[in-house]
Amino acid sequence: MVKRFLFIYFLVLLSACKFSEKKTEPSVIPQTGENNWQSVKSEDDSKPVKRHEAAFVRVANKFYLLGGRGIRPVSIYDPKTKTWSKGTEPPLELHHFQPVVYQNKIYIIAALTGGWPNETPTTHIYSYNPATDSWSLGDEIPEERRRGSTGNVLYNGKIYISCGIKNGHIGDHKNWLDSYDPNTGKWEILADAPRPRDHFQAVLNKGKIYGVAGRNTGQEPENPFGGTIAKNDVYDIDSDRWSTLNNDIPTQRAGNAAILYEDKIVVVGGESPAQEKAHTEMEALDTTTLKWQSLPGLIEGRHGTGLLIYDENLYIASGCGNRGGEPELASMEKYAK
Repeated sequence: MVKRFLFIYFLVLLSACKFSEKKTEPSVIPQTGENNWQSVKSEDDSKPVKRHEAAFVRVANKFYLLGGRGIRPVSIYDPKTKTWSKGTEPPLELHHFQPVVYQNKIYIIAALTGGWPNETPTTHIYSYNPATDSWSLGDEIPEERRRGSTGNVLYNGKIYISCGIKNGHIGDHKNWLDSYDPNTGKWEILADAPRPRDHFQAVLNKGKIYGVAGRNTGQEPENPFGGTIAKNDVYDIDSDRWSTLNNDIPTQRAGNAAILYEDKIVVVGGESPAQEKAHTEMEALDTTTLKWQSLPGLIEGRHGTGLLIYDENLYIASGCGNRGGEPELASMEKYAK
């Protein structure tokens, strides 16, 4: 009887150990927390101009939707009055760019212009000044470094431009990295990334640039939404060196939005061959453990827009509800703490 009891006790201990081992090193941590996305309605029923392949960014205490296919006026949201208003149209069609805010101006660098699929890279840098609601033509981009759909970040007064695509949605993907100084106009070529990628957004954290998600557009001619990338690359600005993370992004997609939120690289929305609807998934890379975590998804899937932080909450607006170009959305959501 005693032997039988000891044998059963041994089996229970062995099972517990195996279960514990199974849980210690997950590459994707399950969804946790009570936070959820909430629909944000205006006080006067005003809405932003529908658009996609555009940008969504905060300057001071207002939100700005700008760019996108076609020439659309800037949409401005005041979170104090909870109303949308219209700003000035850009001087030309600007889409497929990640905006950078510097000295309260929005810089548009390495964008695409023109219609699908033969879009061409912009030749100059453009900026939008919210204080005067005006657009300005900036420095010329070196001809040999022109491309669009890059990941852009600001660090110590310089804008870093990573990867991109040169020939619209057809090909010529780049693994390039450059820096641009808006004060001096100096352009510098830096170390190439381990792989090219476009239709993504770069994120800065503690002197490192994270290139996550995206695709090589046109890599699969029969599948315009194929070529998505699982690997994530990190650039150390001080050492001018790239590395590749071990853990792949759980949900491959492109046209997603990304931002640093509570020391995590957050990736939201996007499009892929996996489904016709735009993605709702929200996944976060912990920059300490370098593991991915699933978080509550969007109410409405979307791609081709951006994320911003205000009052410790995440906001996303506009974009496209299906992969491709339709339908363009006029809604906004926030991820409330």
